[in-house]
Amino acid sequence: MNNLSEIASRQVKQRALELGFSACGISAVRTLDEERERLQQWLLAGMNGSMGYMGNHFEKRLDPAKIEEGAKSVISVLINYFPSEKQADQAAPVISKYAYGKDYHLVVKEKLNNLLIFIQSEISPCRGRAFVDSAPVLERPLAKAAGLGWIGKNSLLISKEFGSYVFIGELIVDIEFNYDSPFTGDFCGSCSRCIDACPTSAIVAPRVIDARKCISFHTIENKEDVPIEILGKLQHKIFGCDICQDVCPWNKKAKPNQSNDFKPVEGLLEMKKKDWPELNRDTFSKTFRHTAFERAGFDRIMRNISYLNEKI
Repeated sequence: MNNLSEIASRQVKQRALELGFSACGISAVRTLDEERERLQQWLLAGMNGSMGYMGNHFEKRLDPAKIEEGAKSVISVLINYFPSEKQADQAAPVISKYAYGKDYHLVVKEKLNNLLIFIQSEISPCRGRAFVDSAPVLERPLAKAAGLGWIGKNSLLISKEFGSYVFIGELIVDIEFNYDSPFTGDFCGSCSRCIDACPTSAIVAPRVIDARKCISFHTIENKEDVPIEILGKLQHKIFGCDICQDVCPWNKKAKPNQSNDFKPVEGLLEMKKKDWPELNRDTFSKTFRHTAFERAGFDRIMRNISYLNEKI
């Protein structure tokens, strides 16, 4: 099949913006050989912690064509989630900004599926599949390959326009497009603010995160007791950690998102320090339904709160 025209590529990107994405780029499906050694070494060092699934489907992680049969193109999208509001009580347990509103998995996937319908109906019949932090997809290298940004020293994708407070999604399809040039620059320079600011030294080298030291891992993914050496460094965090993003110069001018989907859950940012330990299972389920908090669940959130109550 011949490449679809530049006009078709522009149509896809325009439709992506209309659907609420902040940026869109298209890359050819190829094996990410440059990621092979990095991923191997990270896994061999055990830096995935208890996330054993990160070691599964190794070859699929490096080759989108092994995930979606016949795949030719990866349409990568970004959506800004930087909030306009902050938690009101500075003494309250701290939650990551990405968790203020509706679960991004649901929001981004719905938009990607709508983009696929547009491509199938307006551009060319095709098969495709949407991915949002799901399946063995290396989303940041793919976004970089689509020209959307570079991978910062905190291991996150950084967009010149939107910083790092962005969700990433992919639409892998079996038709070819005109492709964007990969992002080749590295605009972190000599800056090491994210590395220096991490209270647990989880950024063990530029672009290398040891999950076993990471506050986000321990407050969201870790099903076991949080290690004692981490407890004293939680800094009141009960769900995720934004420190390495908060200190990044590229986020100083981050613009608040305009999406209703990411508006903070009603009453969430107004919760005071005393309100969190008083949460019960029913209130939790009603308040945080269809949010990222469901990923951790009531028991883990209350576990995290109990750790903080021992300190404050």
